[in-house]
Amino acid sequence: MSRYDTDFSKMDFATRAIKSGEGPDPVTRALNTPIYETTTYGYESTEEYDRMLAEGADWAPGVYIYSRTTNPTTVAMEKKVASLESAEDACICACGMAAVSNALFSTLNAGDHVVCSDDTFLCTSSMFADILPSKGIETSRVEILELENIEKAMRPNTKAVYLEVLSNPQLKLANIPAIAELAHAHGCKLIVDNTFLSPCVLRPLELGADIVVHSGTKYYVGHGDALCGIVAGRKEDIDRVRYYNDNLGTHISTFDAWLALRGTRTLALRVARQSENALALAKWFEARPEVDYVIYPGLESHKQHELATQLFHGGHFGGMLCVHLKGGYEEMAKFADSTTIPPIATSLGDVVTLMFPKKPYNNLIRLSVGCEDVNDLIADFEQAFNKMKE
Repeated sequence: MSRYDTDFSKMDFATRAIKSGEGPDPVTRALNTPIYETTTYGYESTEEYDRMLAEGADWAPGVYIYSRTTNPTTVAMEKKVASLESAEDACICACGMAAVSNALFSTLNAGDHVVCSDDTFLCTSSMFADILPSKGIETSRVEILELENIEKAMRPNTKAVYLEVLSNPQLKLANIPAIAELAHAHGCKLIVDNTFLSPCVLRPLELGADIVVHSGTKYYVGHGDALCGIVAGRKEDIDRVRYYNDNLGTHISTFDAWLALRGTRTLALRVARQSENALALAKWFEARPEVDYVIYPGLESHKQHELATQLFHGGHFGGMLCVHLKGGYEEMAKFADSTTIPPIATSLGDVVTLMFPKKPYNNLIRLSVGCEDVNDLIADFEQAFNKMKE
């Protein structure tokens, strides 16, 4: 047995983030997983090729026919993700919405019904308002903080419940164990988007969810330089997801898969710093006279703070917080325009703090807190408040 065949499954999360799914390249002994920038793979004989085609139809490990279907760089990332998510298997897609689409389409068919949270990412909302109904799939949007809302929405043809663990942008925390129990009692799968927290903070599959999805572009990649989607769960479910990923052509590029591998190695370090910064900023904002309210699960003022302390790992509460200033759009815009460290930008989970002023949500400012020195961030927000008074 090689020294590199170590089983990392029982080791700490941070160790698995670095080591799982990777080892020296068997050909060159390169320590970093290579970028296998190839579309196809050559075989010695017709017999070997036929055997590989047959095995590839069952997603056999180590079988590579065409890189839309499988690629060694992508497979390394999938193995790493499966370890971190406590999943039997994982499938890496082109982006977060590819992950959402593949998870839903592999679970639902025309005539089925799905229950979804009423507070979700914009494109996810479009999926439930337009795309799914156009394909003959019925949808119901409910406030998921009350279990009775989900119960009332259930129908004989309900096949899935879909939600974001920490919703976008209002940071509502779903009670995953209770919702999983309810969904399973009705014979439904629970599909959970955990993009806002990452597996470093919460692992839905360990709490009863059937399928977890991420926009891996965010915390997994963590550096704002690669698109990535993640679906993880039981092998039978992920095999179905792979089928859709292959047929719909939503595969990730090899280079983006390699960037995702690189980013994931520091996931535990980054999220710890981001969570520490976010909690400090949330407490600071909450004490400011210019602030109406702050939404952050690490604050006692958050409606699901107690639940967060029960479900979250390592004393972390994530890097996402929302701030509502006193006043209206003019005050929000002047404050946001006066900051110098965080750019006004979409996305989240980056090492750089990102600010997203959300006018449609009553002028709520969403902050994705990065890894900068928290005192520098506080000083920047302090001077922005001072400029508001000028």
